[in-house]
Parts: sequence; structure tokens; C-alpha cells
Amino acid sequence: MIYNPLKERYEKMNYRRCGKSGILLPEISLGLWHNFGGVDVFENFRKILWKAFDAGITHFDLANNYGPPPGSAEENFGIIMKKDFVSLRDELIISTKAGWEMWPGPYGNFGSRKYLLASLDQSLKRMQLEYVDIFYSHRPDPDTPLEETMGALAQAVHQGKALYAGISSYPAETTREAAGILKSMGVNCLIHQPVYSMFNRWVENGLLDALEDTGMGCIPFSPLAQGLLTNKYLKGIPEDSRAFKPTGFLKMEDVTEQRILKAGKLDKIASGRNQTLAEMAIAWLLKDQRITSVLVGVSSAAQLDDNLKALENLAFSEDELKQIESILTGE
Repeated sequence: MIYNPLKERYEKMNYRRCGKSGILLPEISLGLWHNFGGVDVFENFRKILWKAFDAGITHFDLANNYGPPPGSAEENFGIIMKKDFVSLRDELIISTKAGWEMWPGPYGNFGSRKYLLASLDQSLKRMQLEYVDIFYSHRPDPDTPLEETMGALAQAVHQGKALYAGISSYPAETTREAAGILKSMGVNCLIHQPVYSMFNRWVENGLLDALEDTGMGCIPFSPLAQGLLTNKYLKGIPEDSRAFKPTGFLKMEDVTEQRILKAGKLDKIASGRNQTLAEMAIAWLLKDQRITSVLVGVSSAAQLDDNLKALENLAFSEDELKQIESILTGE
């Protein structure tokens, strides 16, 4: 099959400025954390990428260890890039990361210069790319000096192997420090990727303010709390769900009675907005203009379509916001 992208692909998507940079990102971006590995069906995730680009999604987000097995998501993405997107490279923002365990021994984990730069070289080979648009430090390293980790990001940018630097899961104060160190090296930190959802709001305790102050964009991952903010768990744990799988990141103990109860109440508000719970959860994040884009992961093109419907209603009334806040805080 030959992919011919829709000519009108940019007509329906809205794009937001990433912090104080020149980059615009689509309000929804596609993450390849799940469902794009060696254990998955190639033609399925190829169609997901087609659907995404046809909808105006220009940002594809990866990491060195995405799979399983680790590295296979980048390899598969590289094959699809060569087949379908090679002539469209300049219309895409492609990101990857390093920071979690990737290979055995002391040099395949965390935030040393050796690990980050070696990992980036491997990622570029797997994806068959000359550069990525964003290279992230995937998590803070408590034992490596922040100057070393940020120095590696700056070196990647200065070498042209990455156009921009990013960080993920850094707390507020470390984020401010990282931004300052990078700036002293002639590189602005473009973006921060934190976990953020209705059920995980840690970024509201200082991180969003830090991003605004330092001019960084914000792209939350796991906006649906690994599926808890969908209709899937409203009546328990289905056998085909992530929580039911022993290898999943969502554990059965995470699907608590309290969260199911809250999700049920939120679902009623979503119905009143003519949205699914998942659509409302994405829209709720985008209500804050400091959020540049929401990173979604999907297992099918149809599921991506469902997520995109969130963009049809991003406005919340004061009453809706008060009701949601009351449910989330248990008041």
C-alpha cells in the first residue's frame, strides 16, 4: 500500500506555541510508548501514523526503550519513515529520549554524558534519521551532576543531532536549574514532558509556574491515567485491559473503588457535554494555555479518532469546572 497524505490535513488541527520558542505543536500529539513494538502488528500501527498525520498531528514522540522489546518502536518507526514519510520529514517534529535502562552495565541508564549521547546515536540509526527535533533527558538522575546531563543535551544540539533539548519528569526546582544551565550553554530548553491527568495533578504544585517563567512548553503524557479516565473500568477490570496484563504499567491495585467511583461521576459530566470521559479528560488538560499539546497513545486508528473528538469541545463552564474539582478533590 502507498500512503498519500490528505491535502487538507492542516485545516482542522489547532497548533499552540511551545513556550517562548518558534515551534508550534498540534493540540494532540502521538506517543509510541505502547502498541508500536516488535510484539505488535506492523500494518496496524502504520495505519495509526497515517491517520495521525492526515488529522494534522505533526509530532511523533518516542524513546530509546519503547517496545517491547526495547528499541523496537524506533526500528518500526524508522521503517515507516522510509516507506511513507521520507519526503515529509520537514513537516514533522520527531522526539526521542534516554534516561531509563536500555542496556546492561553502568553506562546504559540514567543521565551520564556517555549514556545519553551513545543512546542518541543508536536511536538515530534505528529510526534511519540524521537528526531528531527534540532530544529529552527522560528522567532526573540523583547521582549525576545536572551540569553533565544538561551538557550532553547541549552537545547534541550543537552537533546538529537534535534541534531542541527537552526534559521529562523533572520537579519544579530542578527544572528551573536545568533551564538555567542549558541557557548558559547557549541552548534553550524547549519543552517538559510530565505525567499529568485529572488523577495525577502534581504539576500544578509549582511545575507549570516554573515552565511559564522559563519559557518552556508542556506536553503531558498519560492524560487518561493509563485508561482509568475512560469508560473501560467503570464496571471493573476487563480481561483485555492493561490492568489485567501482568506486564502492564497499570496495576490492578491502581484500579481502586474510589477512582472508579470518581470516574463514574466524571463520566456523567462528560455525557452532559456530549463527550466521552476520555474526550473530556483531554479537553480538561487543554483548558490551560500553558499546555502546548497532549500526548496520547492509541492501539487503533479508530481510537485515535475518538481522542481527536476532544478538540471539538474545549470550553468548560464555571459550573462544570467546579463540579469536576469537587469530584477530584472528594469535597
